[in-house]
Amino acid sequence: MTGIIERRVDAPGDRPDLAAEDPKESFARLFDEYARPLRGYLAGRVGEHVADDLVAETFLVALRRRASYDPTQAPIRGWLYGIATNLLRNHVRHEVRGYQITAKVVGEEAPAESHDARVAERVDAATRLRRLAGELAALSETERDVLLLTSWAGLEPAEVAEALGIPASTVRSRLHRVRHKLQAFLTAKTLEENVSE
Repeated sequence: MTGIIERRVDAPGDRPDLAAEDPKESFARLFDEYARPLRGYLAGRVGEHVADDLVAETFLVALRRRASYDPTQAPIRGWLYGIATNLLRNHVRHEVRGYQITAKVVGEEAPAESHDARVAERVDAATRLRRLAGELAALSETERDVLLLTSWAGLEPAEVAEALGIPASTVRSRLHRVRHKLQAFLTAKTLEENVSE
């Protein structure tokens, strides 16, 4: 979940006045600019089929609530991701269930013994996936949202704050805490494996 994320600088169109503009034009422009990255973020969370539905629903909600967007408060990107995240929360039970099933099933499918190096690599990868999926499922809803909005969607802490309706300082502290929690967990499991060998 790590990668290089470019820092976004507000462009003139990042704070449109949705209440004053022609909705057809402004939402066509917003859709062209933001639908693809929103879909990428949502697809990483809930799969491509659900992501398509959530992107469409995000823009429908945004269109209905366009008068509530205040361009003086934040760029439009954070507002749209906030709507998408709220819609995504309706799918959280499904997401958590999927992580729990992955954690359980991947461990059951791993062969007990193998002499082939490729199989051993697959088992190691499956074990890491199972552990990480289990830890993601164990995170609170807000911790998971902060982590995935930052790492998968590439939002800055201020944008995550706008999306979730919390202060940016809270986003930064939660992100720091979650990253350390996951790193400590993975490090501990690696040490356990090395000791048991």
